[in-house]
Amino acid sequence: MPLMNNLNKRIAIIGSGISGLAAAYRLINLNPSLQVRVFEANHYPGGAIQTVERDGFLIERGADSFITNIPWAKNLCQQLGFENQLMSTNKEFRGAYVVRRGRLHKIPAGFQLMATPRVWPIITTRLLSSVGKLRLVCERFLPPKQDPDDESLADFASRRLGRETYERLVEPLVGGIYTSDARKLSIAATLPQFMKMEQQWGNLTRGMHEKSKADGSEPDRGARYDLFVAPRRGMQSLVQAIVAQLPNKSLRLDTSVERIEPTNDGRWKIFFANREPTEYFDGVIAAVPTYRTATLLATVHSELSEALTGIEYASSVVVSLGVPRNSIAHPLDGFGLVVPAVEKRSILAASFSSVKFPERAPENMALIRVFMGGALRPELVDRDNQEITALAIDEMRDLIRLRGEPIICDLTRWPAAMPQYHVGHIERVGRIKHFVKTLDRFEIAGSAYDGVGVPHSIHSGEQAADRLVDALTP
Repeated sequence: MPLMNNLNKRIAIIGSGISGLAAAYRLINLNPSLQVRVFEANHYPGGAIQTVERDGFLIERGADSFITNIPWAKNLCQQLGFENQLMSTNKEFRGAYVVRRGRLHKIPAGFQLMATPRVWPIITTRLLSSVGKLRLVCERFLPPKQDPDDESLADFASRRLGRETYERLVEPLVGGIYTSDARKLSIAATLPQFMKMEQQWGNLTRGMHEKSKADGSEPDRGARYDLFVAPRRGMQSLVQAIVAQLPNKSLRLDTSVERIEPTNDGRWKIFFANREPTEYFDGVIAAVPTYRTATLLATVHSELSEALTGIEYASSVVVSLGVPRNSIAHPLDGFGLVVPAVEKRSILAASFSSVKFPERAPENMALIRVFMGGALRPELVDRDNQEITALAIDEMRDLIRLRGEPIICDLTRWPAAMPQYHVGHIERVGRIKHFVKTLDRFEIAGSAYDGVGVPHSIHSGEQAADRLVDALTP
């Protein structure tokens, strides 16, 4: 990409989540003469990435890791000189559990979100009934769907694998990633690889085998826990590493942008909610949730604002419990557990953080993160802290046989934080991007468009920066 000839252009980035910070870092690397300003309404950068240390526990309140076979987060770490701070998951206990009738059962070996190339682990699992197992094994004999239209993840999985496998395996594994209602979740926007397998190979079983041949992996390997990494001192240390590379005074915390307006000379006027005067910029990147971007643009582009509002969000709560290891009867020989919606429990999942990564808890202690709320249990988010914490502890008493009281409890609410990729999401995002192109020197970035993980969010910010530089380059 050519560097810009015109110097001292001013760029505003609204939002200092990982997308906004990645955009800022990209801009200053493309042209150090750019005057980049990142406006953040909160008193800290990082958005949904937060790490705290309490009494020897390293607690992630949001994302705790990222995957490396999607390259953008790993590439950014390399650019920052941060790669030596990354560590892999614990090799000894890779695996996870699913709850069935109040008991924990290991996910069948080789099962990857929605498919498995192996029959024996399915036959021996206690997660499925005999009828459910037979229906799953028959997947390889079912014809592919003829029309290319998007469908819900629930419809796709039930059609290919059977209702029981969907409810007992697919829904808790995938629904937990998106804190969503799988009956509304778009298969095309969330797991398009399985849709492509069906179309290309006729069924998911053969598709898994062919994929393994193509990438040289073992077909029965199952979930690739070895691909996940985390910074030794927590995800917020990555945020700090990016901020440290930004020019002095480019990050402005406690600064809420109220609205923006284009000017007659091709610039953008920024109005702030808590201070005067307004400021002028040559380009803007909105890296905030879509409902915030919609508000910013309400008087600028009503159709774009309406399309942005069409993306729904779910709320959740994370309760971290620090407990003596000997107060848990379960062996904790896995990275956590997921709970099917049909179990009708108060939690979505639990992560055994101190098992997953080292140095997350003091010696002889365990750190458990419990996830609640989401699209299926939104009412839980509105309960008071004491009640939510009590529910989390009670669930752990039942599922991993926790005794006594936690040494520490840390509760974090994430209101309207997780975008929901409902059926039609790809078309909806296409309309949004079409409208954005009609605005000069304005770009969008974030997890609401093309992927919810940390790597996709970073890539979204970098792409927005690239497009804006292109627009500003003579």
